[in-house]
This record gives sequence, C-alpha cells and structure tokens, in this order.
Amino acid sequence: MKLYDLSQTTGVNSPPWPTYEPLQVKFFKRLSTNGANGQLITTSNHVGTHLDGSLHFCTNGRDIASVPLDDLYGPGVIVDLSDISEDYGFYTSADIEKRVEVKERDILIINTGYHKYAWDQPEADEVRYMIKHPGPSMEFADWCRKKKIKWIGVDCGSADHPFNTKIREWRPDLAQECAQKHGKTLDQLFPKDHYQLMHIALFPHDIIHAENLGGEIDKVLNKRMNIGIFPWKFLGGESAFARVVAFEE
Repeated sequence: MKLYDLSQTTGVNSPPWPTYEPLQVKFFKRLSTNGANGQLITTSNHVGTHLDGSLHFCTNGRDIASVPLDDLYGPGVIVDLSDISEDYGFYTSADIEKRVEVKERDILIINTGYHKYAWDQPEADEVRYMIKHPGPSMEFADWCRKKKIKWIGVDCGSADHPFNTKIREWRPDLAQECAQKHGKTLDQLFPKDHYQLMHIALFPHDIIHAENLGGEIDKVLNKRMNIGIFPWKFLGGESAFARVVAFEE
C-alpha cells in the first residue's frame, strides 16, 4: 500500500480564511527549565487543511465527533481541473465527468491547481489563493446531492466560489474585477437563492467538505483511489484540522 499525503502544512504563517482568527503558538515550558517542551495554541478551525462539519452552517448539524468513519473514508476520485482553472473562473459537473467517472457515494477531490499559490509554496500568493480561485457553477450542489457525494475536498481556500461568500463585501475592489471579467453583475453570477451554496445547500444533507488540500495531490490526478480524511474526534466541533490521505494498492 502506498500512501499519498494530500494535506497542506500548517504553521503560524498559514493564512486563515479571510477575517478568521489565525493560528498562534507559544511555548509554556522548555526542555532547559522544565525537562520537556510544551506548547499552547490559539486558533480558529479554518486554518490549513481542515474539515467543515455540518454544524458549521446548521444549528442541528453533526459535530465533527459525530461523523462516522465510513463517511470519512472510502472510494473516490481526484479530478484535475487545472487546465481550465483561472482567476475568478467556474467549473461545472460536466467538467468533472469529462475527466473521471464519479460513482454514487464517492469522495470527490478537486484539483484546481491553485495549491501552487498556498503560503508554503514557491509561487505563494495569499490573495490569489484565498480570493481569486475558481469555484463551482450554480448547478454543482444539485449534482453533488444526486451523486450522494460523501465529502468534497478542494485545493484552495473554499469549496464555494470566493465571490459567492462574504468576501464580496470585504473586497469590493476585487468583486468589481470579478464582475468585469464575466461581463455580469455579481447578483447575476450568483443569485441570492444560491448564496454560499456548497455550504448552505449541502451541509443539511451531511455532504461536507475539506478545504486547503495540497501536498502530493499532483501525483494522483484523475485517479480512482481509496481516500480518507482524519480530523480529531472533536465533540461539539463545527470544523477541525485534518489530514487527508489517498491510498494506492
């Protein structure tokens, strides 16, 4: 069995999702004085590779501890969309199915190629990674429901298009740039009843997602493999840091 780590490294320089609390680390004891090193961390759950639980958007949703192992691990595909990815771009379910066969109850990992702009990469560009990455078309959530996808992983800041989130209010300058690129207003691109659809439309159905993947993802593109995500068993947790692994026999 060969294992591929699809996780991003996480440290104090990892950018959180915009406006969220960043990771902070300090030593509270050291080898020289206490005989052991010990650290304290303060952070939001949305830094580095992490799994969003349905509780993140649903009051009655499952916390991370309640997600069964059978939902975290299983067969799936890693699809490469980097050839059609561009700033503020869109991808569709048809783009996925042109490249891989997606079966019912699959795990779906989407490679936009934007992991190359992650904070720990030579081409690091935080704004491009978090705010300009491509996102799904407005039919995508319906397709995920029909396929009964277990969970989705993306190699960028969000499983939603960045301008179908609150980012459109925080960066009006780039919102205008996105609208100009497509020759439409943001309201035309993202109807109000489709707002943040990958969260709001899917989490009530326990179709959740992991964000900020990377690592060895380029080694397993357009392959069918067993895939697992391993967050800590976080009682009451709306989201959690996680490790994503692809298994090749």
